[in-house]
Amino acid sequence: MANDYYAILGVSRDADDATIKKAYRTLAREFHPDRNPGDAEAESRFKELAVAYEVLSDPEKRARFDRFGAEGVGGAGGPGMGDVFNGGIGDLFDVFFGGGGGGGGNPFGGGATTDHRAGEDLETVLEVPFERAVFGGEQSIDVATAVGCDACEGSGCNAGTSPVTCSQCDGAGQIRQVRRSILGQMVSASPCVACSATGQQIPDPCGSCGGEGRVRETRSYSVDVPAGVGDGSTLRLTGRGAVGRRGGGSGDLYVHLRVQPHERFQRDGYDLIDSLPVGIAQAALGAAIEYETLDGTEDMVIKPGTQPGRVFRLRGRGVPHLDGRGRGDLLVRVAVAVPESLSDEETELLKKFAELRGESVAPEAGFLKKIRSAFK
Repeated sequence: MANDYYAILGVSRDADDATIKKAYRTLAREFHPDRNPGDAEAESRFKELAVAYEVLSDPEKRARFDRFGAEGVGGAGGPGMGDVFNGGIGDLFDVFFGGGGGGGGNPFGGGATTDHRAGEDLETVLEVPFERAVFGGEQSIDVATAVGCDACEGSGCNAGTSPVTCSQCDGAGQIRQVRRSILGQMVSASPCVACSATGQQIPDPCGSCGGEGRVRETRSYSVDVPAGVGDGSTLRLTGRGAVGRRGGGSGDLYVHLRVQPHERFQRDGYDLIDSLPVGIAQAALGAAIEYETLDGTEDMVIKPGTQPGRVFRLRGRGVPHLDGRGRGDLLVRVAVAVPESLSDEETELLKKFAELRGESVAPEAGFLKKIRSAFK
């Protein structure tokens, strides 16, 4: 047989409904597009499984298939993607990624639809050390989120029970109202409150999750912080958000980065800025100073007569570009450190220096005190 749906699901021809359902759910999870992003072969296999289950889960279609093969349920290609879940291919993916979906082949049993809408997107703030933001690296983060309920395997039902078609919307997930106007009949639709627009109700909810199919839990994730990332940047972790109700897909996690300040360095784009204090004698006579960068120690040569505010540029010692093409520079501004107190010997030496340069300096403290006293 060209399309043997029993073989696709890996069950015997006399398998009961529970066996078929279990086989489908196991394989669907394995080949689900969320777990195999970008894998065309897995996506194709997932679609085959959905078609096979849609036929074998429906007693009437299964009977036709047993008698006439795939031709008996929609031609040589089987029911066709247009028949799956009583809708098109979009309906098939809606069932797993967020939306309605029609009747029959509900892997969690019961009525017309299952709530497979994706879970909520989550946001959190991650404090990142300055050097990790510069060089990149992994950092863990704890997030309070919704995860699938193990007790009911995400179905929301107690063991041995299954959802039932909503009595208010008859499985449509929405309530339609018809009213007359001067333009004719107007039809409006609104989400069904009784079933939360899922088309199904849970008569015997799971005691662990209350019928949600998910529970609250704190999960730890590893965040790959890119080299060169800036304060206020946001990283998107696909599929790390809350899991949806009753088997729904997961939302995304948005991580807002807050880069901690550094005790020395400031950032200006991809450049780093720092201030290098040097003594008066060092600035005047020159010096060789060991200067500590984020990459290690550099020999900084201060030429004789270096003026305050002079900027030294250390190329390639700044922040890496996010595209991986090179790095910014490290700009080091010279700050001449003037001593706030001097010993007697230092004072005499500076006086002699000023005398040799012909520079006037402040008189001694005693002389100043006498001048102030004369004006009292």
